[in-house]
Amino acid sequence: MDEAKPGSGGQALENVEIEAAIEACVRNFYAKGRNDDLLGPVFNSTVADWEHHFKRIQDFWSRTLLGTARYSGHPYPAHVRLPVEPEHFARWVALFEETARETLNADLAEKAIGRARHMSASFQAGIFPFKDEQGRPSRLPHFAGNESR
Repeated sequence: MDEAKPGSGGQALENVEIEAAIEACVRNFYAKGRNDDLLGPVFNSTVADWEHHFKRIQDFWSRTLLGTARYSGHPYPAHVRLPVEPEHFARWVALFEETARETLNADLAEKAIGRARHMSASFQAGIFPFKDEQGRPSRLPHFAGNESR
């Protein structure tokens, strides 16, 4: 009997299972996030069409985890104007890690978590390029001696 080869029916079945796990990950993550005290207000005031959003995010993770071509674009511009602070990113990553480990197999969960951590760090570097007077990330520069301006 022939073994399943990439691109064969066995691989296609595995990909269908992974796509189902990705969908579960996305939906479960947003269910948690929408009910979260910190993330919920941002999610619920930003996303108007949840089914469209789920599909878009599932396409992103399908591209990231399986190499499909369903997602094209850049996620950063959609996030740069959100009313978020660094603590939002920490909570986002924590909820995503929890959900990925619950819904994806171990290898895919770690790959997704690595990507999510990278995105979080990259987004924060772009959104908060400065430090305030206490050294915390800031959207705007702090000018020593110019506090009255």
